[in-house]
Amino acid sequence: MEHLLLSPDALAWQCDPAQFEFTSTAELPPLEGTIGQDRALTAIEFGLGIRDGGFNVFVLGEPGTGRSSTIKKLLSRRAANEPVPEDWCYLNDFKESGRAVCLRMPAGMGRQLQKDVEALVVRLAEEIPRVFESKEYEQQKNQIASDYQEKHHRLYEELEVEANRKHFVLQRSVSGLVLVPTKDGQPLSQQEYEDLSDEERATLDQSGSELQERLAEVMRQVRDQEKEMRAATLKMEKEVLHLAVGHLFEELEEKYRDYDQVLEHFADCTKNILERIDEFRPSEGPSLPIPGLKGLSQEPSFDRYRVNLFIDNGELSGAPVVYEANPTYFNLFGRIEHVIQMGNAITNFTMIKPGALHRANGGYLILDCREVLINVFTYEALKRSIRKREVKIEDMAEQFRLIATVSLKPQPVPLDCKIILIGTPQLYYLLYTLDPDFRKYFKVKADFDRMMKNTWENVQQYALFVAAKCNEENIRHFEPAGVARLVEYSARMIEDKGRLSSRFLDIADLIREASFYAVRQDQALVGAAHVELAIEAKTYRSNKVEERIQEFIDEGSILVDTDGSVVGQVNGLSVYMLGDYSFGKPSRVTVRTYLGKGGMVNIEREVKLSGPTHDKGVLILAGFFGDRFAQDKPLALAASICFEQSYGGIDGDSASSTELYGLLSALSGRPVRQGIAVTGSVNQHGHLQPIGGVNEKVEGFYTVCKAKGLTGEQGVMIPVQNVKNLMLNKEVIEAVAGGQFRIWAVSTIDEGIEILTGTPAGERQEDGSWPEGTVNGLVDRRLRQMAESLRKFGPGKNGEK
Repeated sequence: MEHLLLSPDALAWQCDPAQFEFTSTAELPPLEGTIGQDRALTAIEFGLGIRDGGFNVFVLGEPGTGRSSTIKKLLSRRAANEPVPEDWCYLNDFKESGRAVCLRMPAGMGRQLQKDVEALVVRLAEEIPRVFESKEYEQQKNQIASDYQEKHHRLYEELEVEANRKHFVLQRSVSGLVLVPTKDGQPLSQQEYEDLSDEERATLDQSGSELQERLAEVMRQVRDQEKEMRAATLKMEKEVLHLAVGHLFEELEEKYRDYDQVLEHFADCTKNILERIDEFRPSEGPSLPIPGLKGLSQEPSFDRYRVNLFIDNGELSGAPVVYEANPTYFNLFGRIEHVIQMGNAITNFTMIKPGALHRANGGYLILDCREVLINVFTYEALKRSIRKREVKIEDMAEQFRLIATVSLKPQPVPLDCKIILIGTPQLYYLLYTLDPDFRKYFKVKADFDRMMKNTWENVQQYALFVAAKCNEENIRHFEPAGVARLVEYSARMIEDKGRLSSRFLDIADLIREASFYAVRQDQALVGAAHVELAIEAKTYRSNKVEERIQEFIDEGSILVDTDGSVVGQVNGLSVYMLGDYSFGKPSRVTVRTYLGKGGMVNIEREVKLSGPTHDKGVLILAGFFGDRFAQDKPLALAASICFEQSYGGIDGDSASSTELYGLLSALSGRPVRQGIAVTGSVNQHGHLQPIGGVNEKVEGFYTVCKAKGLTGEQGVMIPVQNVKNLMLNKEVIEAVAGGQFRIWAVSTIDEGIEILTGTPAGERQEDGSWPEGTVNGLVDRRLRQMAESLRKFGPGKNGEK
């Protein structure tokens, strides 16, 4: 089967440094765009170009494929040519208590308005107290009081004249004005009043009743006049106050005459100032401070007239691009802050703070999908904002309180923002399947591939990426051989000669590590040797477990044979996955067959140490035997299959060919060469199918053979489809070139069993039989013998045992 052996040239793809037209990556121009992601870039351009609210973008791909950096670069370049969005301000709502209204202003005008209103507030705080301290105010107030006192005096004089005429005098007492009867101009005492005749008392009582009614009427007129005086005083105060502050507003009204909402706010401010005149009027007497409380001013507050500059876009030169790394509810949708005064939480519209959605309004918002999902309330609130096209600031703790409290309700801000979520494919398809709203609001999928085609153009782009990274981080530049080795490592990462990896996060790490070793060796440029050293160092940092297993094999604790031949025993190959590091090692698979109808017994499955894919591979073997050997007789076969010294879970169907080789060996009695390890899945027709981890498996068995001594007869059999995945290390390639190690590429079980046993597999003849002495012939004969033996132990013609 020499024609199935692979030549050293087939074991890896070599990148030719001569294709690069530079001596150092420092000579290369800057990298433009993203490498190898044409599909994703097309989707992103479409998603950003269409303005409908539901066409937000979900960027999916594995971490390290350039998802975040690409979308940020694209958005920064695109946003620079888009208009700057408006400023947003919050104003006090004078019409409805507990609300704040939002104000839209051209970019830069919001800050100007805030400064002007702040200056206005300062002027108001200075001018209003002066109004009540001015001589003019005191003169007008005293004049009004004097006029009404004169009116009161005339009423009392008229009443007193009438009372004297009717022999009564008007006297003041603690309870107010009282009428006292007189005789000869002198007030009567109680005894003198009782000494009067009945007729005189009746006359006085009649006159007293009339005067009492007259007194009540005068008192009512006095109270009315006092109300008129207070109203006149208030009217005067408002006129004086309006005269004092009106010109302050008139200056701003002229400046902002084109903004109706601002003019309306100024009018509301003026009206509110006049309504609060009692607060501005100086209080009677000194106010005593409260012990233990500092900073509690008794002065009237002017905060309600201020402007809360909510979003200031005056410094932007294009549309905003906001990346929120921690999308909690408040970080995304804003918050209402509070201050504690005398044990109470106090707030107002000036304490409304924006979130990332507000800052990105009119532009683009980038979020990490996983972070959005793990933060409470965020995902559902985000969908509500997209659906209603507005951002509403709410206190989410309200719904958990037992008692409803009065809180500030800011007016929602209209939303015009393109939202970009970044996540893994698992998150995308999970949301797409389980959340009906997701597909309505994130209609554009930008799928970043983890690999790209291995073309000349992409290899040149790799060189540009290396140059860009070196310039960006000010590290050593690469020579062509260094870039070529880096590209070869990229192909090894993806395990495909025809493709390169798009995981530029890992490539960037290797660039930094190789540069580190170039600096350590005092080399001006990074060469292939430095890249190789960085790869070896990274492997050494991660391969402790691999070395421990190899030590167990070397000392005989783990049983692996690399020479001789054994019936029903095959060296399978397994891949161990340890986070960012994986390696291959051989696993002994043994098969024992015996008479019975139990079929294939997978010991790993019986003890629940195998996964579903591995179980499927074992069940396929029964289909293979049924198709090939049970067309003219029943299968009277029982077999047990075991991965020796396997104490953890296993999965995958790459060992199904190994198990099948073991079954064929056990049934035919032909021993299997222990110097050959095998891998590959198999279908029911006996065709081998490709598997993963082929490089780790080949290198793992080579390491074992090298430790036990290379004989030139050892090697690995792989499916022919995996030849394109071979990117073996230099040591293995050199061993193959020197005839010390072999690699076969087989396509069928028959080719593989012939290599393992040295016996022809044999082809079915026209009469359905198999040639004598072949593996298939021996297996068929053994199965026929087992069927005959089982028939002898079966029930008789009359049903007797």
